[in-house]
Amino acid sequence: MPGPPDRRGGRTNAAVPAPETGTVVDPPDRGDVPGWVLITLMTAGLVVALWALAGEAFTSMFQDAMNKVRGAG
Repeated sequence: MPGPPDRRGGRTNAAVPAPETGTVVDPPDRGDVPGWVLITLMTAGLVVALWALAGEAFTSMFQDAMNKVRGAG
Protein backbone atom coordinates (compact mmCIF):
# COMPACT_ATOMS: atom_id res chain seq x y z
CA MET A 1 0.00 0.00 0.00
CA PRO A 2 1.49 3.39 -0.97
CA GLY A 3 2.42 5.85 1.75
CA PRO A 4 1.14 9.38 2.24
CA PRO A 5 1.54 12.04 -0.47
CA ASP A 6 4.93 13.73 -0.62
CA ARG A 7 5.61 17.47 -1.12
CA ARG A 8 5.49 17.18 -4.90
CA GLY A 9 2.00 15.69 -4.86
CA GLY A 10 3.09 12.12 -5.60
CA ARG A 11 3.01 9.13 -3.29
CA THR A 12 5.90 7.89 -1.18
CA ASN A 13 6.83 4.23 -1.03
CA ALA A 14 6.94 4.10 2.77
CA ALA A 15 6.06 0.81 4.41
CA VAL A 16 5.89 -1.24 1.21
CA PRO A 17 5.72 -5.02 1.61
CA ALA A 18 8.77 -6.78 0.19
CA PRO A 19 7.68 -9.12 -2.64
CA GLU A 20 9.99 -11.96 -1.55
CA THR A 21 9.03 -12.18 2.12
CA GLY A 22 5.88 -10.10 2.51
CA THR A 23 7.41 -8.19 5.44
CA VAL A 24 7.05 -4.43 5.59
CA VAL A 25 10.26 -2.59 4.63
CA ASP A 26 10.89 1.12 5.21
CA PRO A 27 13.00 2.81 2.53
CA PRO A 28 16.26 4.43 3.71
CA ASP A 29 16.32 8.16 4.43
CA ARG A 30 17.81 10.18 1.60
CA GLY A 31 18.86 13.27 3.59
CA ASP A 32 18.75 16.90 2.61
CA VAL A 33 21.47 17.27 0.02
CA PRO A 34 20.29 20.60 -1.43
CA GLY A 35 20.31 22.17 2.04
CA TRP A 36 23.88 21.06 2.67
CA VAL A 37 24.94 22.33 -0.73
CA LEU A 38 23.38 25.71 0.03
CA ILE A 39 25.08 25.91 3.44
CA THR A 40 28.45 25.03 1.88
CA LEU A 41 28.11 27.63 -0.86
CA MET A 42 27.00 30.32 1.59
CA THR A 43 29.94 29.55 3.89
CA ALA A 44 32.37 29.73 0.97
CA GLY A 45 30.81 33.04 -0.07
CA LEU A 46 31.21 34.46 3.42
CA VAL A 47 34.87 33.43 3.54
CA VAL A 48 35.54 35.05 0.17
CA ALA A 49 33.73 38.25 1.20
CA LEU A 50 35.58 38.47 4.52
CA TRP A 51 38.91 37.80 2.84
CA ALA A 52 38.22 40.49 0.24
CA LEU A 53 37.28 43.04 2.91
CA ALA A 54 39.90 42.22 5.55
CA GLY A 55 42.56 40.19 3.73
CA GLU A 56 45.41 42.50 4.65
CA ALA A 57 44.41 42.53 8.32
CA PHE A 58 44.20 38.71 8.36
CA THR A 59 47.60 38.43 6.69
CA SER A 60 49.30 40.82 9.11
CA MET A 61 47.61 39.15 12.09
CA PHE A 62 48.89 35.76 10.90
CA GLN A 63 52.39 37.12 10.31
CA ASP A 64 52.47 38.71 13.78
CA ALA A 65 51.38 35.42 15.38
CA MET A 66 54.02 33.45 13.46
CA ASN A 67 56.72 35.94 14.41
CA LYS A 68 55.77 35.64 18.09
CA VAL A 69 55.93 31.84 17.89
CA ARG A 70 59.33 31.94 16.16
CA GLY A 71 60.66 34.45 18.71
CA ALA A 72 59.45 32.39 21.69
CA GLY A 73 61.08 29.16 20.45
